[in-house]
Amino acid sequence: MNRKKIAAGNWKMHKTFTEGQGLVQEIRTMAETELMNNAQLLIFPPYIHLQSLAKQLEGSNIGIGAQNIHQNEQGAYTGEISAAMLTSIGIHYTLVGHSERRQYYNETNESCAAKIVTALKHNIVPVYCIGETLAEREANQHFSIVETQLGALKGLSNEGITICIIAYEPVWAIGTGVTASSAQANEMHIHIRKVIAGLFTENVAQGISILYGGSVKPENAKELFAQSDIDGALIGGAALASRDFINIAKSF
Repeated sequence: MNRKKIAAGNWKMHKTFTEGQGLVQEIRTMAETELMNNAQLLIFPPYIHLQSLAKQLEGSNIGIGAQNIHQNEQGAYTGEISAAMLTSIGIHYTLVGHSERRQYYNETNESCAAKIVTALKHNIVPVYCIGETLAEREANQHFSIVETQLGALKGLSNEGITICIIAYEPVWAIGTGVTASSAQANEMHIHIRKVIAGLFTENVAQGISILYGGSVKPENAKELFAQSDIDGALIGGAALASRDFINIAKSF
């Protein structure tokens, strides 16, 4: 099945307003002049950038998404952003359940499930992040941990799940410079697809894009993307440099 190839950049808490505009302009120019494949580019900047960058990228094939979304429609949730707020400025992607949100802000599989439902209700594509810690992998629990995390999707309809994107990020490889081997990454992607097939159907599993995240850079992207079940990358540090980001996208 011809799954969508995706290069997604998570800026995390980086880039001032002016720096963000400059980086996106570089990415857009390079993409328009150099990117000859059918890769979908997505950028997940801090909230301060969303409206301006959405306007800056009008007419391009580059999508903009939020790094987080609140599961409730509105209310007394100081510091949070709702789905309706995002769509009101033209945002139709969001990360859900990134390991840093789970680690520092106590997000759970249950809260992630609620966020995914809310996002889909508002026509926002959730990029659902899953992955095990080093201790869990060393204890040979990595498959069961990821399967439990995927349980957040089980209440979705077949139509809902086909809109979602999955990002597998082994926590021990995020920002550490350590990358899972291409074989390790693909093994997990195959497992994820099997779990999704069990929750939904084989056709759904074969159609969903699954991204790898964890110290992806131009030097290792081509080998990762050559694997049977890796459909792209959720990129951290390398997404903050336009040349690296575009070179990763050119690796499909």
